[in-house]
Amino acid sequence: MSTDWTDRVRLRHLRFLLSLAQTRNLSHSAAALHTTQPALSKWLKDLEHDIGLTLFDRHARGLVPTIHGQVLIGYARRVEATLDRAAAEMKILSEGGAGHIALGASGVAATEAGPLSVLEMTARMPGLRIDLMEGSMDLLLGLLAQGDLDIVLGRTVDVPGNLPAFNTEVLYTEPVDLVVQCRHPLLLQPRVDWADVLRYQWIVWPKGSPIRKALEDALAVAGYQLPANYIESNSVIANVTLLNNSDIIGVASHRSAQMLSGMDMLRILPLTLQGSGSVSLYWRKNELLPKSVEQALECIRWVIEAGKSKGKTASQAGQAS
Repeated sequence: MSTDWTDRVRLRHLRFLLSLAQTRNLSHSAAALHTTQPALSKWLKDLEHDIGLTLFDRHARGLVPTIHGQVLIGYARRVEATLDRAAAEMKILSEGGAGHIALGASGVAATEAGPLSVLEMTARMPGLRIDLMEGSMDLLLGLLAQGDLDIVLGRTVDVPGNLPAFNTEVLYTEPVDLVVQCRHPLLLQPRVDWADVLRYQWIVWPKGSPIRKALEDALAVAGYQLPANYIESNSVIANVTLLNNSDIIGVASHRSAQMLSGMDMLRILPLTLQGSGSVSLYWRKNELLPKSVEQALECIRWVIEAGKSKGKTASQAGQAS
């Protein structure tokens, strides 16, 4: 392989680049990096010359990354995140642990599939350190691209064009349910229709989210729209609290609704919505996966296939049989 500019890049150079991306100022970065402004300026010019592309536009008010600079900065961030993760995992292994997994779960997966998958991981890999993060799909996929997450479990979405392609695997498709508190007046009615539920205030997921689209599609099929005074929230906990303390109508994925109903936290209204959404796994392409990540993926698949609505792990199921 011929020698190119990548052979001359060192870790400290990546830190130079990331500092410039953050400060947008040569003198500020030079001070933070304990070097001189002329030396840092020369390094940047040499790098741009070697690559043959301008990485930053120079303006009176500072540096602005070009499109080429943004791409290289993105790679630098991923390298830095990977090294940080490697250092953390080495520390865990030195202390007798079994490695480290960072799992991101969107709202649809954060109430059921995500937590049950974590239980399965702990059953199969007792010494594993697990970080579970809930967030929107755009946030989680961004963190996955940067290397801050290993796996994302959530709604099937189109990956934004500014992110790299991921490995994706559709796990299941499910309907959307309307949910209410356990003492809701509508539960006393022998039959519930759209006119009944539209008399109440609603709480819905943010516009643009997959579950919101599924709801809007179902309403359109039925010839209705959301009530004008709806509440918009992307927090599972806040939604459950609001529902439990009012007669608001809520929306939940079927698996989550079943789980919350089984815990006597909510009830599913007997009104069928003609809408559905799928849930997928996402992980980075073209990487040699650590054994812990491979096993974590298998744990998630096992939980989904087994339909672990009662929250039993594989080892618990084996003890019960």
